[in-house]
Amino acid sequence: MTKHIFVTGGVVSGLGKGLTGSSLGRLLKARGFRVTMQKLDPYLNVDPGTMNPFEHGEVFVTDDGGETDLDLGHYERFIDENLTTDSNGTTGSIYSAVIAAERRGDYLGKTVQVIPHITNEIKRRINRLVSDDVDVIITEVGGTVGDIEILPFLEAIRQFRLDVGRNNVCYVHVTLVPFIGPSGEMKTKPTQHSVTELRSRGIQPDAIVCRSEEPIGSDLRRKISNLCDVPVAGVTNAADASSLYEIPLVLHNEGLDDYVCDILGLGDAPVDLTAWAELVRRVEEATTPVRIGMIGKYVALPDAYLSVVESLNHAGIHHGADIEIEWIQAEEVEGLLAAGRLRDLDGIVIPGGFGERGVEGKVAAAAYSREHDIPCLGLCLGMQVMTIEYARNALGLTGANSTEFDIRTPHPVIDLMESQRDVTDMGGTMRLGAYVAQLKPGSRVAEAYGEEVVSERHRHRYEFNPRYRTRFEESDLVLSGESPDGRLVEFIELEDHPFWIATQAHPEFKSRPDRPAPLFREFVGAALDRAAGRNPQLPSMDDDLSTAES
Repeated sequence: MTKHIFVTGGVVSGLGKGLTGSSLGRLLKARGFRVTMQKLDPYLNVDPGTMNPFEHGEVFVTDDGGETDLDLGHYERFIDENLTTDSNGTTGSIYSAVIAAERRGDYLGKTVQVIPHITNEIKRRINRLVSDDVDVIITEVGGTVGDIEILPFLEAIRQFRLDVGRNNVCYVHVTLVPFIGPSGEMKTKPTQHSVTELRSRGIQPDAIVCRSEEPIGSDLRRKISNLCDVPVAGVTNAADASSLYEIPLVLHNEGLDDYVCDILGLGDAPVDLTAWAELVRRVEEATTPVRIGMIGKYVALPDAYLSVVESLNHAGIHHGADIEIEWIQAEEVEGLLAAGRLRDLDGIVIPGGFGERGVEGKVAAAAYSREHDIPCLGLCLGMQVMTIEYARNALGLTGANSTEFDIRTPHPVIDLMESQRDVTDMGGTMRLGAYVAQLKPGSRVAEAYGEEVVSERHRHRYEFNPRYRTRFEESDLVLSGESPDGRLVEFIELEDHPFWIATQAHPEFKSRPDRPAPLFREFVGAALDRAAGRNPQLPSMDDDLSTAES
């Protein structure tokens, strides 16, 4: 029977419930178990697709087109499984389903209530992931214990243990053990209060993961064990780690996976963490500095570009490079150009986004990178602004733009697809999820992927305007990837440039720490070459590859 692990959090948000669950999933996979994961979010939005990035950070996209919480990115990167829309449920989507069922008459006229109707729908969402191909489902409950929004979820997972059997459920609670400077002590009281609140909702945690800046001592473990009614073996310490990819090793050394396997009756299957330990070693040895400028609209909240940052780090691990990100507000680019700030960058990334704000700064950054041979990678909106820049400055199409930003542009090189012009629902105009692209033989993109048919995830409304295809094809800009029917341009690249490549897709969503996304891998390699050219003492991409091959 499928086993279930529920991860809750207390005291404050941002403690790392998602990383704890992801790390536990990695450890269970290392024991040979088949693992999938899920996030239950208490906010009322149906999904994060229409939420401001400053509110919620990145919107992660699954292969089947789900717009989901950014924690699903951590899940996929750690357990190396492609998740689906079913792996993210929100209060908004749950209430929508219940109200729709009530309107259809599914409840036969009964009074619809939080218990049992909402809690039953939550349990149904959990059970959707149950299959013969899954041994363990890890479900993270968003928010913190004590939030009013989280109560139906806590009640649902409390009932769930009764439904499936006590030996098939394990509750893991992540909490804070802060260090109080004036007293010079770590305090367990926040953990005690958090567990008390959880127990008041009928849930006794099986394991407590204590987050702290420094390791906690055995005396504190025993104190937490005694006051929270959890065995000492179930009190795990996750002190701050130098790398998030070190967390599985930390939790394994603490014995969390052994303890959880015992609770769930999973046996004592041997764990093989050789490959993961090697990854962590490579992270520690990635020390060659490479400066990457991130030209963004939401740089005040780096989580808005979480998968992009992690993809750069994955490529850095591959090349032994330490990625140093310069966060550059798109509106400020032109002033930085005047000050010569972009000259010292080894590479530029122009990530995705929506809306007019900052677009001209992104266009200016694309122009500077093209004219000064700085490696540049464009993602989604990044491809669109690179197209606009090239149209204006290389093809002489004065006023070229996207109709998203200028409906009256004389040269709409980026425009809505014809089929979507009359769609009014915001989600309905999006191209979401995985789409196949045919790459041009011999192109740099095809060489990067090592194949000519690829699939990447998308999240956008506007496309390269096919009316301008001939103008671009007659230039040095190569349309190096398109949809199988030839209607949509998916990749562009510039000839005779160190690296000026863009894609309409979001390849960052499929990058893994041990398998960096091909375009990110090649981009960081080109940036490493530029860094080596400016500082001959640094290794180049060729040096790195020759070392790896040897």
